[in-house]
Amino acid sequence: MYKLIIRPLLFTIDPERVHYIILKTLKFICNISIIGWLFRFFYQKNSPSLEKELFGLKFKNPVGLAAGFDKNGKYIKELANLGFGFIEIGTVTPKAQPGNPKKRLFRIAKDEAIINRLGINNDGSEICAERLKNNNSNLIIGGNIGKNSSTSNENADLDYIHNFEVLHPYVDYFVLNVSCPNVSNFTKLQDVEFLKKLIPQLKSINSKKEKQKPILIKISPDLNHKQLDETIELILKEKLDGIIATNTTTSRDNLKTTSNILEKIGNGGLSGLPLKDKSTEVIKYISKKTNKKLPIIGVGGIMNPQDALDKIDAGADLIQLYTGFIYSGPSLVKKINNLLIKRNES
Repeated sequence: MYKLIIRPLLFTIDPERVHYIILKTLKFICNISIIGWLFRFFYQKNSPSLEKELFGLKFKNPVGLAAGFDKNGKYIKELANLGFGFIEIGTVTPKAQPGNPKKRLFRIAKDEAIINRLGINNDGSEICAERLKNNNSNLIIGGNIGKNSSTSNENADLDYIHNFEVLHPYVDYFVLNVSCPNVSNFTKLQDVEFLKKLIPQLKSINSKKEKQKPILIKISPDLNHKQLDETIELILKEKLDGIIATNTTTSRDNLKTTSNILEKIGNGGLSGLPLKDKSTEVIKYISKKTNKKLPIIGVGGIMNPQDALDKIDAGADLIQLYTGFIYSGPSLVKKINNLLIKRNES
């Protein structure tokens, strides 16, 4: 029903506009208690075989919602009704920022993909923290943090530190976004020298907290093996808690969409089906390189339950959805969990 009727209707509306229409509608109807119950009945799947313990946290299932979908933590309770085991908010910056000029979000339906150059639009860490104070969903929440566009790369560590301090009481784990491809000069933060400067500062702050929070790094799928090796070596040396593989890609290789259309769209990060194999290969490389000792959250091109299994078989401990959730609909979460139960219990 979703792919035949609902998705074609939704795809007639501008993607950024319809995104917020859906989220606001979901929030409104979930205020009706019976509707929230019905969503949980149809979309949630609970089983001991789905539970996963990772970096000191217990996930009720391994299927999460990737950063970017609920940037500001406005819809956690409503999205929790759809069966996710965890939700990652952000990317959050110290100050609110509007992001890049519109239009900045594009569907390329022939490839089951999305190109975005949103530019990390968000309400700022203080406002997000205030919202999270009232979060009673009992769901694991990740905080994906970055720097403001107006902050120079030389001072970027101060932005990450600010976010870390402000959000620390309200999120269960942190993700350092140093690989966003749709903000000028942002990917330069993935350079190992910057991470060598930033990570010890965050670890020092974390060590002084009553309850320490896991810290992960989100990496680009466009790193070569040498860059990957340097990043992995640093993560292991600094004893970080895990890695998220991967962010969106700047590549436009092997797409069905014509070059004329892609040129009109312009720059931005590509997500969805074309990213599937690339992100899986990165996961497989990291898993093999670390002898499966480094926890991995796999994300990129998970469009159906088998794609999720492929990520897990490649070495991912948890997975996250974004574009596949849009193209395949909310039932995808439950379908993945059903397949995992079937495999785990066989």
